[in-house]
Amino acid sequence: MIDINADIISNKSIGNIVLGDNIKRYFSEMHSNYAVRTFDYFLPDNEKRIAYVVDETITIATLSNGLIISIGCNERYRGHYMNSLHTGMIMSDVIKSTDKQRIFNGCIIVNDDFGFLIDLPEPYDEIADDIDHIPLGLILKEMRVADCYSWKPKR
Repeated sequence: MIDINADIISNKSIGNIVLGDNIKRYFSEMHSNYAVRTFDYFLPDNEKRIAYVVDETITIATLSNGLIISIGCNERYRGHYMNSLHTGMIMSDVIKSTDKQRIFNGCIIVNDDFGFLIDLPEPYDEIADDIDHIPLGLILKEMRVADCYSWKPKR
């Protein structure tokens, strides 16, 4: 069951929607119980992706074959990551609640967990290279789970 109160589980799920599942598994529930908006988008290499926005709260990104590769949520989502982080937090609270923060590809990575991302809002997604560039009062409205471990620097 889709649940906007469910825990955010790194590299696994948001709202009980699971990475690696096929979106078709959720179609019946999504279309029976929620408003669903769908749109296509293309990566720079022209590879097609499909996004499903559930009740303007959860966004599910899939490959063209339906494989779920990313799940995001906004301020309307009520679940937490690691019982502490949630959408709508300010940057200073993220810093207080985590041991390490860094920026990759317009996202904040906390505690070197590359399966959980906090999306930086404009213009910080383009101009911030270091956590010190982010205002402490900035509200962080979107979080995602995805497999971004390929971003992790090699030692």
